Amino acid sequence: MALHITDECISCDVCEPECPNGAISQGDSTYVINPDLCTECAGHYETSQCVEVCPVDCIVPDPDHEETPEQLRAKYERISSENR
Repeated sequence: MALHITDECISCDVCEPECPNGAISQGDSTYVINPDLCTECAGHYETSQCVEVCPVDCIVPDPDHEETPEQLRAKYERISSENR
């Protein structure tokens, strides 16, 4: 499933550059994750890099965008082919 940044975000700027898909951007008051681009780093890393670096643990699974590992991998493949 795609990830979501909660209101606990302190806008520390560490997650955005870690996202290999460019899914994270600055929102009005916190960073936000575009679920159409979030693959939880499938195809790039074993773990979600934004979750690894977040100092306040505010990046959680998004229940509104549930996806299987296979779906995340397919999304990665689609995104990769579009960026060629």
